[in-house]
Amino acid sequence: MHQLNRVQTPILWFTILVAVGTLSACSYLEVPHRFDAAQQVLTSSGIAQGRSMDIDESQIVEWLDIPYAQPPVAELRWRAPRPLAATDDLIVAPDTTACVQEASDYGGVPGRGMVGSEDCLYLDVRAPSRATSKRNPVMFWIHGGANVSGVKDYYDFSRLVASEDVVVVTINYRLGPLGWFTHPAIQGLQEGIDTASNYGTLDIIEALKWVQKNIASFGGDPQNVTIFGESAGGHNVLALLASPLSSGLYHRAIAQSGYLTSATVDSAINRDGVDPMVRRGSWQMVDALLLTSGERSDVLRQEDWSLPVLRDKLISTDAREFFQVYIDNAENDYMPLTTADGVVIPVEGLRAALGDSTYAKRVPVIAGSTRDELTLWLGLHRYFMSVSYPFTRLLPAVVRVKNPELYQFWVETRSHAWKLRGVDDALDALHKAGYDSLYAYRFDWDDQQSSWFADFPAFMGASHGIEISFLTGDYKYGPISDYIYPPSIARDQMEATMMSVWGDFARSSNPATRLSSNWLQYTQNQRYFLRLDKDRDLGLESERDDMDSLLLKIANTDVASELEKCIIAWESLINVGNPEIERYQAWDDRRCANYDIVYEQRRIADELREAHGSVAIF
Repeated sequence: MHQLNRVQTPILWFTILVAVGTLSACSYLEVPHRFDAAQQVLTSSGIAQGRSMDIDESQIVEWLDIPYAQPPVAELRWRAPRPLAATDDLIVAPDTTACVQEASDYGGVPGRGMVGSEDCLYLDVRAPSRATSKRNPVMFWIHGGANVSGVKDYYDFSRLVASEDVVVVTINYRLGPLGWFTHPAIQGLQEGIDTASNYGTLDIIEALKWVQKNIASFGGDPQNVTIFGESAGGHNVLALLASPLSSGLYHRAIAQSGYLTSATVDSAINRDGVDPMVRRGSWQMVDALLLTSGERSDVLRQEDWSLPVLRDKLISTDAREFFQVYIDNAENDYMPLTTADGVVIPVEGLRAALGDSTYAKRVPVIAGSTRDELTLWLGLHRYFMSVSYPFTRLLPAVVRVKNPELYQFWVETRSHAWKLRGVDDALDALHKAGYDSLYAYRFDWDDQQSSWFADFPAFMGASHGIEISFLTGDYKYGPISDYIYPPSIARDQMEATMMSVWGDFARSSNPATRLSSNWLQYTQNQRYFLRLDKDRDLGLESERDDMDSLLLKIANTDVASELEKCIIAWESLINVGNPEIERYQAWDDRRCANYDIVYEQRRIADELREAHGSVAIF
């Protein structure tokens, strides 16, 4: 019963969300590489040292850990990124370039507790060998992880580079409360662009500016840049399309499993609990920080602090300590991140700004989702799954779906709602704003291998983030990688399709250049989408449902109880975009008026913890 509303994520799912953009991503490929003195490149950040690698009988070069902005430390915390002073010194990277976040072995940031550094604004460049003199298309990857986790180092697009002759840039950007933070003690004492709330978004924009200045030296074409990202990365692609500050920095965009959530400034702060859907705004977080540091009592309230003194306190707090406060007690939800601050994101909010021609970039856009988005969460939830050890705990647990009909309906409905709210709503808005080259897809590939311990095709399928590996060629999905991506013709076909579609779109804006199927453009009246799958199942479809018809299916189903219907309807209208509370309350003649869904979700979670020790099956 996971919620991903207003990009607030309950702590139960934090470790899963660390993997959202990274489970199916990659550690570095096991390929021969060598530093090459001939591959030194002078950039505005200094001299980058490249190393050559042989990939599939092609040679590529990678330049790692290049800084693209000044470290956002001390007085630069919660300010727009500052460009680096030009230098011709050799770049020497620090021991870690990961941004501050909670450690995760699957997220590419191993360790315990809080890890990473505020000095994290670095990027990697991978390109075909510079023996060619042509300018190659540039693809600029924005990692996922709910904007609270993730790292560039976990994504190696070497095979995409070799296959498609593209230059791929991967970046870090500030995360969580260091990347998105709104409080009177910060913005109230700053001016100009520093009054923004979306510092992580500004980092991405600064990295794009660096690309414009430098990418030609790596064989890339600064006039042909495609931004692409998955989950939070897809969300950030949509934020860049909405932002008035990103014009001219890219020429195409791909949003994979993105979402349209944004908060108002008042909701992000949430002083006096002004937003009933926000239980932890920055006001509550600062209260928690002051209590943790022993500098607040029942007599001395936060509002009794002068803003300059409170600002000094916030800026001087250790970054990892600050992030830990953000993580602690997060069962009450993380504070909102992407905020309609009127600087980076227009005050009308993300979705409305996408539909406003004032901010339109009118670049070609692909947007899509996976058919079974929600299995990444529901497939690990004890409400749906049973776990047993019939022989010994030395062997893996046997995992079974308790009620296959209910599980399938829940997954299908919630995943379909993700497409309608995260993909179709976004493309509808862009079409309204005058975009005339829009493409939608749904990723359906599920040719997985079952095990006696778990029927992975049945309860995972085309899960959230599963498509990333087909763009990297390195098949990783945590400890179940071998079952999710068994070697097969179907896997090879899917890789060839994904790389060619993304590559052709980056080259020419036509993603169907090498497809066996036609791919008609998406409009508000003709909502075509391509079903991405192995060759025999690849094909064009047209979306027939909207949220009204989806809600009608919920009302009429026989597989869910009355409470379960209300929870599914609630989750479908609350998650992936801004909450539609009034629509939910009025749904089907107010049939859910007798339920407090938030209470019911907590009650169910508490009962599962009491019975099993946790809500998650592992």
